Amino acid sequence: MTPQIPSLDRFRVMLAEAPAPDAAAVDGARARNGQLTKPPCALGRLEDLAIWYAGWRGTARPVLERPQILIFAGNHGVAAHGVSAFPPEVTVQMVANFRAGGAAINQLARAFGATMAVHALELDRPTADFTTGPAMTEADVLAALNTGWNAVDPEADLLVTGEMGIGNTTSAAAIALALYGGQAEDWVGRGTGVDDAGLARKAGVVADGVSRHASRDPLEVLRCLGGREIAAMAGAMARARVLRIPLILDGFIACAAAAVLHATAPGALDHAVAGHRSAEGAHGALLARLGKEPLLSLSLRLGEGSGAATAIGILKAAGACHSGMATLAEAGVSTG
Repeated sequence: MTPQIPSLDRFRVMLAEAPAPDAAAVDGARARNGQLTKPPCALGRLEDLAIWYAGWRGTARPVLERPQILIFAGNHGVAAHGVSAFPPEVTVQMVANFRAGGAAINQLARAFGATMAVHALELDRPTADFTTGPAMTEADVLAALNTGWNAVDPEADLLVTGEMGIGNTTSAAAIALALYGGQAEDWVGRGTGVDDAGLARKAGVVADGVSRHASRDPLEVLRCLGGREIAAMAGAMARARVLRIPLILDGFIACAAAAVLHATAPGALDHAVAGHRSAEGAHGALLARLGKEPLLSLSLRLGEGSGAATAIGILKAAGACHSGMATLAEAGVSTG
């Protein structure tokens, strides 16, 4: 099959040419919101979310019916440095758990009526150790981007992306450091629960990797420091942008993927809201760089798309109130 993303240069163009939200739908949703049976702004951020969602769906009265959750899994060569509390074999085991329906994300998908698919990306071939060379070749990163791109259902009306990959908080921290600067210690966290020695080791690995790769071009940063599952999430997020499918961002690792898009093209994340602020230390700083205010803060740090999936309920609430409430005229309520 011909790849939808034939080259990194073409990917940049696709992002730059992605469509804007429907201005007429935004205007119509805003006008409807002003006529609903409630005081102005009484539903707070739910009102803003409903109007934002309407613009991307192209209708002033949208209904959220087909959310999609995509989980991508990859293994990382950098895990050999002992940056995780768990061995790489856990990635394979958790993929089996996802497919059997036993993980937290499976329960959340069912709770919020979302379809869910799991994509394991060459788990028997980890990315290269980025302290010694680029994590991926250009062919590798393009393959992962295309996996994410092709995984998105064009009929979906909301997307959540999640991940699994031992060592991927290290990769995400390296991406953040390369894109935004600072010190490695600013971006590394405990991930799966490393101890103090593990945290210091992780910071050293991130600093070594970022210093080795001089390019700060965001797609080169993804290639040199990222993982297949991070690239696949970026591909899926980009496809959603092109299709005007609203996106809920998950935690630190998903936001590292999003940061690559944000740094590549202005407006690349206009279709996205932040589902939550996780307990991973640098997630708040990364959200600030992306200009996203989280909907929830529940001290989650599981990954898997779990925080974003939980936030589906918030977006459903916003849409239900906006599209289902009576207007003042319909209810016969007088404001005079």
